[in-house]
Formats: sequence, C-alpha cells, structure tokens
Amino acid sequence: MNIEELTTRLEALESRAAIESLISAYANAFDRIDASLLSAIWHEESTLDLPGFGQAGNRDEILAMAQNSWRQMPHMHHWMANPLIQIEGDSAVGTVAADCLFHDIEKGPVQVSGLYHDRFERRDGKWAFLSRRFELHFLTPLKDWVPIAGDEKYAVEQHQSRSTLSKG
Repeated sequence: MNIEELTTRLEALESRAAIESLISAYANAFDRIDASLLSAIWHEESTLDLPGFGQAGNRDEILAMAQNSWRQMPHMHHWMANPLIQIEGDSAVGTVAADCLFHDIEKGPVQVSGLYHDRFERRDGKWAFLSRRFELHFLTPLKDWVPIAGDEKYAVEQHQSRSTLSKG
C-alpha cells in the first residue's frame, strides 16, 4: 500500500467519523435544548422535514422549528442507531434509525420510531447536514407511563429553563 492509498483510506475514516458525530450532535442538541449546537451542524440553506412535526427550508427555520418543538415537547430522548453512510468526495448520503421518547405537553409520553434520510456536504473541510428527512414508522402514546427512577425535569431544569426559549 502506498501513501496515496493510505491518505485516501484515512480521509474516508475521518469523514465517516465526522458524519457520525453530526448524527449524534443532532440528537444531543434536541435532547439538551442546545440551539448553539443545533445551529452548528447545518449549512445555511439546509432543509429539515419531520412529517407531523414540521418542515424547515433553511438553518434559521430549523432553529425556529426546534424552539417550537422544545415548547411542545420539553423532554426529548433520541437514540440513533445503525447508520449506513455512503461518501463520495465532499458529498455523502445516509440513513440512520431513530427511537425516541418524548413528553408532549398535550399527548403525554410518546414513543416515536423511524428512519432519517440524510444528505451531507463538506465545505471548507467541515461536514454538515444539507438535508434531513424523517420517515415515521410509528408514534405510540405511552399511557400512564411513569419513570421508576430518575426525574423528567432533567432536560428543562438541568440544561435550560423553558422560559429561556424564544417565543418564536
């Protein structure tokens, strides 16, 4: 193996790690009510399509949609799994399974599962989401669900108060 082949392989590994970090950052940003982290993972013209939850045509709209989601569902817990990523140069596509627990202020606790369809692009050496679309598999109310340990106040009181969320 020569240096060019090693360089190509290393670049592929670094790109995959960067993209997997974006997927994790998305989950952490929503779960921790972290608008700064959420803003950092999108290109300006990126799109987000969450059928039943909202649609956004650029980064500012994505952040506004997140603010609305945090008011409606102040407790979010995303688990991302099984990423399939295909990288070609500075572009990539992928899917990742998601299983989520939300506490919706109207519906109560719900479980949401589905598949994210993603497009990524590297610009100036940095990978970011170009588009993300959610394919809903199911949304199930968890009637009378109560944690037996822990505290559902975690996301709001430990990270940010809901009162700090902008009103839209």
